[in-house]
Amino acid sequence: MKNQTKLNEIWAKQATFYEYGSAANPKMPKIDVVPFEAELHENCIESKVTQLNLSDVLQTTYPATSPSLLANFIHIKRKESLLTKAHASSQIFYVISGKGKSELDDGEIYWKKGDYFAIPYCEKIVHYAEERSTFYWVTDQPLMDYLDVRPSKKAFRPVYYSEESLTNELLKVRKANEGKDKNRNGILLSNLDCPLTKTVTHTQWSLYNVLPARSKQKAHRHNSIALDFVVKSGAGTYTLIGKDLDENGHIVNPIRADWKPGRVFVTPAGWWHSHHNESDDDAIVLPVQDAGLHTYLQTLDIQFSKGY
Repeated sequence: MKNQTKLNEIWAKQATFYEYGSAANPKMPKIDVVPFEAELHENCIESKVTQLNLSDVLQTTYPATSPSLLANFIHIKRKESLLTKAHASSQIFYVISGKGKSELDDGEIYWKKGDYFAIPYCEKIVHYAEERSTFYWVTDQPLMDYLDVRPSKKAFRPVYYSEESLTNELLKVRKANEGKDKNRNGILLSNLDCPLTKTVTHTQWSLYNVLPARSKQKAHRHNSIALDFVVKSGAGTYTLIGKDLDENGHIVNPIRADWKPGRVFVTPAGWWHSHHNESDDDAIVLPVQDAGLHTYLQTLDIQFSKGY
């Protein structure tokens, strides 16, 4: 009984109270439209991982690009290898350039420019580059850190998409959508082990989205933060991002995020965003979001503008 009384006294010191209206919707760290330039990997001269870390803004004690995701650039010099480690339940790799292989628990995966693969929990991966190689790498490690947990088993089977398969599937969608007023011309990447959410992993989501030359895609919004990687684009390609729409469906006082190949920009949760291509070249963007988690929680709430 003495121990129980003692614990009651100690635990009671942690208790605090708020009037409902003052704390029901607490002010959280502000998330802005943040760019990470391609030079972070293009000008890299050593084999290394470059974290796209916004922990100071998010007020976390661990690296994070969004509250639940950490994006990185990986650069590997020709004929060198690099070890990556993550206590994440899912990891996504997109090959920006180069070719080589990666050694995992299950064996070896061979990759080249434009390939994409996603893997479940795997503490260590060794990447070998036949030529100078770069990756866009996104994990849900911040989610694990926030929950103060470590994955103990694999939540899904790995999945691989070749550059050829992505290109061919995107072409099919474009042909099917010709002459139709489609908000997006893209393919959602999915995994057979995620039939309910139809996402690439149980927590992460990716869209391989083409923005045809001299076109625009109407505004939409969702409750997951997007970490957008620009695969290809010409000058005059950009995204407009803002909190509100006017009566015509146009974004009010938008922030402009220009597309440049190899660049990443953050699109905040709940903000309207529209894509614009004023160039004569098709453009492709690859957003990675924690929309697998939001879809499962039924909180994604994707909405489309009726404007234009």
